[in-house]
Amino acid sequence: MKNLVILGAGTAGTMMANHLVKKLNKKDWQITLVDQFKSHYYQPGFLFIPFGTYQPEDVKRTIDEFLPKGIQLIREKIDRIDKDTDTVILESGRNVKYDILIIATGCKIAPEEVPGMKGDTWQKNIFDFYTFEGSCALAKKLETWPGGKLVVHITEMPIKCPVAPLEFAFLADDFFTKKGMRDKVEISYVTPLSGAFTKEKCTKALEYLLKDKNIKIVPDFAVEHIEGENGKMFDYGGEVVDFDLLVTVPTNMGDECILRSGFGDDLNYVPTDKNTLQSKVKENIFVIGDATNVPASKAGSVAHFEAEILTENILKYIEGKPLNPEFDGHANCFIETGKGKALLIDFNYDVEPLKGKFPFAGIGPLNLLEESAFNHFGKMAFKWVYWNMLLPARKIPFVTPTMSRAGKKFDKETV
Repeated sequence: MKNLVILGAGTAGTMMANHLVKKLNKKDWQITLVDQFKSHYYQPGFLFIPFGTYQPEDVKRTIDEFLPKGIQLIREKIDRIDKDTDTVILESGRNVKYDILIIATGCKIAPEEVPGMKGDTWQKNIFDFYTFEGSCALAKKLETWPGGKLVVHITEMPIKCPVAPLEFAFLADDFFTKKGMRDKVEISYVTPLSGAFTKEKCTKALEYLLKDKNIKIVPDFAVEHIEGENGKMFDYGGEVVDFDLLVTVPTNMGDECILRSGFGDDLNYVPTDKNTLQSKVKENIFVIGDATNVPASKAGSVAHFEAEILTENILKYIEGKPLNPEFDGHANCFIETGKGKALLIDFNYDVEPLKGKFPFAGIGPLNLLEESAFNHFGKMAFKWVYWNMLLPARKIPFVTPTMSRAGKKFDKETV
């Protein structure tokens, strides 16, 4: 019997386990999933915990309830991968041999990368919301915070869900308005980018919202160090941003096991073919989700689209057939803008977010790059979709793994 090993039981790893258990012959293949944790988190929900929209229990379930029957679960920490011997070495010293390896180890925040960020004032006046613990701590802070200078900050790209910091700024505006204290809060959005988002057309659509909500944007800010006790953030050019409350998105990095394995890039992401999702490390190693270095958004929708294509490529690899270079960087994302509205964007490697209708041309019912209450409903409904369709690897009707051009308003300059 041959062994297919999946590293990581997050969104991408769980989806791959559910896809492959339906496709592989159980007499020929043993699927093994390795993950040290017991809990699975709906990470998009972390955005809503600080504002009281979700409670902690709304975003937390057990890993086991989403895993299919017929796979082996090893609940241990991964030490490293020995690509030359096709072996995963666990922290306990146990060796797990594989014929095919899927790396789905994700990424996580590394606040220690910026001097002063994770210092004595961490979770006192400097917070993150990209972790369960951080979002819960920030919720408690916002309950009694009297106001002042609120800075929403991105350290560097890439990060999970590139629009989440913007969403936080928009929701903060709404939150403090409802509390009757918006006039006591000065909100700044500090980013290393030259605009609000990574895509030009989307940036234009989002920056007017920052202006309308009286949120100051500070672009091209590359943080060098932070003085939490003084409430100051410095960039390499000498610019200083003052804060009373800093909500930061620290550097995002791949798992340390990739560093120990000796084949990650500077941020511990695995070199990956952006179209086939086969690693550039060795032909029997594949990568999915946030663990890759592909130039797509690190988001759950991307992992969902990748999983459908990677499943077929795993089968092709087993059969000795050429892999299908089909993944086009497709990303689909709702952007909360506050006051019960949201935007929807749909794009890929080559096509920026455009206006139009989704998923059906002419009728939608969802509008692209336009605020609406219906888009907000779609955002809030996604939690149910995540637990009941994405993780079990069920097909989402009318949504294709590659980006559809239907319904989008292309101009002459658009690829």
